[in-house]
Amino acid sequence: MKLLFLKTLLYAVLILVCLELIVRIFHLYEEQPVFIINDKNVKTYAPNQNGFSVTGNRKMNFTHYHINKSGFNSYREFTPSKDKIDVALIGDSFIEGLHQNYYNSIGKKIENKLNDGVEVFEYGHSGYDFADALHLINAYKDKFQQIDEIIIYMKFENDLQRDSYKPDQYWIDSQYFLFSRIKKKIKLLSYLDGIGALEPFRNLKTKLFSLGKRSNNKTTIIKSDENTARDLKYLENFKKLIQTYGFNKNKTAILLDSNKTSQLFLDYSNSQGYTVIDFSDIIAQSKTPTTLIYDMHWNNHGRNIIATVIGNYIKEKQKDKFNTLPKTESK
Repeated sequence: MKLLFLKTLLYAVLILVCLELIVRIFHLYEEQPVFIINDKNVKTYAPNQNGFSVTGNRKMNFTHYHINKSGFNSYREFTPSKDKIDVALIGDSFIEGLHQNYYNSIGKKIENKLNDGVEVFEYGHSGYDFADALHLINAYKDKFQQIDEIIIYMKFENDLQRDSYKPDQYWIDSQYFLFSRIKKKIKLLSYLDGIGALEPFRNLKTKLFSLGKRSNNKTTIIKSDENTARDLKYLENFKKLIQTYGFNKNKTAILLDSNKTSQLFLDYSNSQGYTVIDFSDIIAQSKTPTTLIYDMHWNNHGRNIIATVIGNYIKEKQKDKFNTLPKTESK
């Protein structure tokens, strides 16, 4: 019996070692870049990192990211130029673009569509909301004063839940938790976590900790008046953030899907002269899927559409300056 136990243990160890080697050789694990809160109190990534974002148990999405000196996933450094039209693109993971090779990002697509008449600075970071965006602009106000156009991507249901900015220290600390440190060393664990194989264990842990506690799980139906109350709250948060940080209406636009945005917010934005770039119709009319098959981030086709919408806006807004730019051959 003892011999059988030892053999079983040995075979188990050998199988785990083989699986670890397979995960490493075929690079099935994700390399999550290290994130920080920098000296400007801005939530971003540690500068100068390279790695690969992996999704799915068969590498359904395998992309290369590059974190530049400013701490954002981008193919270029952010140095405003007088020779071209400078555009800042700010937003969450949809703008961050870890689901696409950094050299084929939305910013790069915009530049290609406008024949390199613009330079796009991509300030995208997972989890960014409107408070993050306005704080970022204020923190780097000297640089943003030199930028010609600022475009902020907004998801109304997520990005206006607070009326002030405070960096999430727990978010920073979480990457140094014991399990996070182990995942960095044992790639098999990183792979299993990435495909959701560890979720049952997390659920079990939650149930064990909730034993003896009174359950309050009731199905919640959000009524229209509750929706209105939420929308009013988010609108007030928007106003408070604008009051705190300011908002340059002459060169700042909000990129959004009006089909997923409160009409209350759209009406207010229109009445106050805020510029909205709405991509809802062109996305809805697409006969080809615009999102990835395993989550709701834009796929390459979706990113092409967004780049076209932004490119058309910039070309129309800056048409006088485009006429003075050096002519380049169309791509």
